[in-house]
Amino acid sequence: MIIAAGQFSAGTDIGENTTTAGRLVAQAAEAGAQLVVLPESSLYGTSEPAAALAAVAEDLDGPFIRSMAAFARGHGIAVVVGTYEKTAAGPPYNTLVALDRRGDMLGCYRKVHLYDAFGYRESGGITPGSAGEPLVFTLGGFSFGAFTCYDLRFPESARAVVDAGADVLLVPSMWIRGPGKEDHWSTLAKARAIENTAYLLAANQAGPLATGFSMAVDPAGVVVANAGEEPGLIVARLSRDRLTRVRSQVPVLENRRYAVVPLPDARR
Repeated sequence: MIIAAGQFSAGTDIGENTTTAGRLVAQAAEAGAQLVVLPESSLYGTSEPAAALAAVAEDLDGPFIRSMAAFARGHGIAVVVGTYEKTAAGPPYNTLVALDRRGDMLGCYRKVHLYDAFGYRESGGITPGSAGEPLVFTLGGFSFGAFTCYDLRFPESARAVVDAGADVLLVPSMWIRGPGKEDHWSTLAKARAIENTAYLLAANQAGPLATGFSMAVDPAGVVVANAGEEPGLIVARLSRDRLTRVRSQVPVLENRRYAVVPLPDARR
């Protein structure tokens, strides 16, 4: 199975972001991919305080996701993309939406670990999702589990979707630039793949705000594709034989002695 990650720099023009996302979906389909992952915040990218995101958040049946569904349907490819989702009351969610090749919704994931770090406070304008609601879906004989950006720093996020059956980890991100951040990004991505003997596909935004370097990592931690700094598309081939062989050689999922259990305050 071939999967792809689209890397671009979302700005404050939602129409332009939508067009760029559509172009990457088309390129992924042309490359033979059955699934393309687009970054966190594909709807709208900004360095403004998180409180500004309420003004641009949309319903899950709003214009942005309807456009993504049309791209998926038009090109016959599944899509995972990051948006901001309106809530009935209070700040929006930072949400991932998974669509199948017909444009139908496979599920969504609302970011659990909010980016209250490096001088930014995402919780100042975003409502956290529930830690007990992983996004896992099956496609092309593989099971995919998704989480978002800052979640990558928490091994429990990856292990939770693996416990739910995932053997491919999808990580849409807007990994903000800063000292050491590129090293953090690549180290954590490889670690999550290695410790779970799972494939990992991380779709990051490009500069000026984010680091780029979207990547595909195999279950042994080998980086098989890397987008570098510029906007573009990477593709990777998933191998069931490779996955089975690595998990047989390093049976960490069988050998482990600890479980992942959400904190009592699951929305913390």
